[in-house]
Amino acid sequence: MVDTSQALEMVQPKRRSRFHATLAQDRKAQAGLLVLALFVIGAIFAPLLAPFDPNAMTLDMMSGLSWTHPLGTDDLGRDLLSRILHGTRVSLFIGVSTVAIALAIGIVLGLVAGYFGGWLDFVIMRYIDLQWAFPNFIIAVYLVAVFGTGLLNVIVALSLAFVDDFARVARSMTLTLREEQYVDAARTLGFSKARTLFIHILPNAVAPIIVQATVSVSYAILGEASLSFLGLGVDAYTPTWGLILADGRGFITQAWWLGVFPGLAIMLVVLAINFVGDWLRDALDVRQALDG
Repeated sequence: MVDTSQALEMVQPKRRSRFHATLAQDRKAQAGLLVLALFVIGAIFAPLLAPFDPNAMTLDMMSGLSWTHPLGTDDLGRDLLSRILHGTRVSLFIGVSTVAIALAIGIVLGLVAGYFGGWLDFVIMRYIDLQWAFPNFIIAVYLVAVFGTGLLNVIVALSLAFVDDFARVARSMTLTLREEQYVDAARTLGFSKARTLFIHILPNAVAPIIVQATVSVSYAILGEASLSFLGLGVDAYTPTWGLILADGRGFITQAWWLGVFPGLAIMLVVLAINFVGDWLRDALDVRQALDG
């Protein structure tokens, strides 16, 4: 019987070749990676790339596109390009942090429920079913109303709202993988349940979990933008894409750029993440790698 780690080592060259092969054939994934790279670079170097302080007010209010203000200014004379660049940092940070926390909690719940079954599975899944009955955004709005606004509270609220998605994926994979021969061999050799779960089962469940994570990052970015648009996000002095949209909604007929450019940023990032997620779904399929 082959241990999971040995099996994964055998398929690593094939997996790397699948990464290259699927990426070479997937134009959407290539475009998605390029767009994501540009936004990440913009987020990292926002203080250097932004021509102005994002909160600096000037007398050049509601100015259209120009050399001084490439994306125009808002009703307070703030440079829109600078605000979008700094908003990229906040939006990407919230998206990645949200998914990291939700993934960690959801994986543990799903692995425990799927592997042990019984009353543990019943209790965990009844909670997951209850959360599943409500849209993630409604849960996030409720939690923000309970915890209050602010960067940390938004991350916590969105993280808890996405836990059920990862728990369901992890449990579904665990129910299938716990019947595999290498898991029986691990039990026979007396390995601890924790080692069996995290060393032998989890690596084989990583493909759908990563795909779910990429999709959830885009949903988290949309969720943060929606919360900020409603005034339930971070504070008003922290520029985010949703807050920029909210600030400009009253002037959309007078200054079209206030809605177009932040909305375009959200759309491009979400599409890029989804394209990359589709590519990862194919490239990280361990079973196809073994069959290949």
